[in-house]
Amino acid sequence: MCEKIMIQTEYIQLGQFIKLINILDSGGMVKTYLQDVGVLVNGEREHRRGRKLYAGDKVEIDEVGCFQVDRE
Repeated sequence: MCEKIMIQTEYIQLGQFIKLINILDSGGMVKTYLQDVGVLVNGEREHRRGRKLYAGDKVEIDEVGCFQVDRE
């Protein structure tokens, strides 16, 4: 079961989403993490910070957990 993360806009960029869930402290750390490791978005490996996430998208981060984008 994924933890639901609420957004107020139509979409959120992947880099902003990772900062929102407070697992990395800075934008630079997010950029490096995505370049080196990446995350799974809807089951596919993603390395782009600018990837748009919409309500219903699932983000899986190794050794952290699963998060689902939801809209208020």
